[in-house]
Amino acid sequence: MSKPWLLVSPASRGIGLQLARHLLKTTHAPVIATARKDLHSTKDQILNNLDVDKQRLKVLELDVTNENTITHAASQCTQLFPASMHHLRLAFCIPGILHPEKSPQQIEYNNALSTFQINALGPLMLSKPFSSFLPRRSIELVPHDNLPSSAVLALMSARVGSISDNKLGGWYSYRASKAAVNSIAKSVDIFLRQRCNDKGMAVALHPGTVKTDLSEDFWGSTPKEKLFSVEFAAEKLVEVVNSVGLEGRGKCWDWEGKEIPP
Repeated sequence: MSKPWLLVSPASRGIGLQLARHLLKTTHAPVIATARKDLHSTKDQILNNLDVDKQRLKVLELDVTNENTITHAASQCTQLFPASMHHLRLAFCIPGILHPEKSPQQIEYNNALSTFQINALGPLMLSKPFSSFLPRRSIELVPHDNLPSSAVLALMSARVGSISDNKLGGWYSYRASKAAVNSIAKSVDIFLRQRCNDKGMAVALHPGTVKTDLSEDFWGSTPKEKLFSVEFAAEKLVEVVNSVGLEGRGKCWDWEGKEIPP
């Protein structure tokens, strides 16, 4: 019987940290969390006040702008979870950065480059090794409480990544990077359809406006009922990946489980 394990990358703060905590609380599977640095501090934050088996959590060093660290983390996972006995059931690949740009004149090359490196290339490079950990079509998946029936590779997008929904403009590099994430999710899902059939899929996710460092400049202009806590966002994102099913593969879904058009 193939046993599931879970991945949250990165998980050092914000939504990622809360996703790791939520998965530890609501499932029985081992959780791999990643951080660029301060691994012990990240582990302490994730486990803070949780009544769970601490051995289920491992924090690995990973920087999405450095492929060597991605390759090394994947190699560690291969050792921890041999393919003959384990499969990756749920992976949140969610690196993100935001440099607001209200006009083209505010675009700075280095900021735009960093935005694409982290927001678009980040999940793409995470997909490179970690998609191979999803179950092959020959694996029999056993139902597990609070985990999707098919394995899911979930990439962090945003509503502003929708080209057809773009009514306001602005945020040029951020919008473009998230549109790229939607394209990546679709392409990776096609690969997973061929490799895993109905055993694995990819989706893109929009968490809403969440009270994190990334969105801090917009807290004041966001209606209170539309500004979500990280705990709420993590809970809703897990609900979405558990509920969209195979008919939702390759698409972008918001925190309410509603499809966002490309």
